Amino acid sequence: MAQFQFRKFELLPVVIKNLIIINVLVWIAQITLGRSFPITDLFALHDVRSELFRPHQIITHMFMHDPSGPGHLLFNMLALWMFGSALENVWGAKRFLIFYVASGLGAAALHLAVLWFQNSELINAANSGMLGQQLRSIGFDEGVGEYVRLKLNEPTLGASGAVFGCLAGFGYLFPNTYIYLYFFIPVKAKWFVLGYAALELYSGVAATAGDNVAHFAHLGGAIVGFLLVYYWNKSNRRNFY
Repeated sequence: MAQFQFRKFELLPVVIKNLIIINVLVWIAQITLGRSFPITDLFALHDVRSELFRPHQIITHMFMHDPSGPGHLLFNMLALWMFGSALENVWGAKRFLIFYVASGLGAAALHLAVLWFQNSELINAANSGMLGQQLRSIGFDEGVGEYVRLKLNEPTLGASGAVFGCLAGFGYLFPNTYIYLYFFIPVKAKWFVLGYAALELYSGVAATAGDNVAHFAHLGGAIVGFLLVYYWNKSNRRNFY
């Protein structure tokens, strides 16, 4: 079986290291400045019809995480290191950084498209009067306009979309490498990626009440990541590990 020739193996490659540092520093800023400075309103991603939307959020949201606890940040950074390090060692820093940012942009694009569709239905329901009836039935007394404004202003933040791109790239280049679920159950990367993508698609379509995970952002990052690595590897599709 053909083997990849790594440029120089590094346990913590330079781009991965700096991405982790940036994400940690931004999270610290979120938890220290969040009460006195509208950092989430300014830098998290919002529906393009929101009063809070700014174009730079398409990039900045990738470096923000849930300030209520470290779990969101730790999970994303661990996954980034696990899957991204192999890709950076294969490609080098420049190509990996392009790949990471492109995956994050793909995640933002699909998420914004889905938000547009979902919130358009909400706005139509508000205009028809149906939403007002539903809100009164659940005791929401602040008015239809305020409810729509709150929904449009809901923030999306996290590196998950870009990380899912790394996961898709890893699954494509290293399809037979084992990933150990819960550190115990071995699953080949190709099946892990396909299963995870199917779960995200199901969860996104099901839209369970109380689910605040941006499933379609994950899928957008994975799709762009897969397409990029497929294109870059188009002349060398027999070399897999």
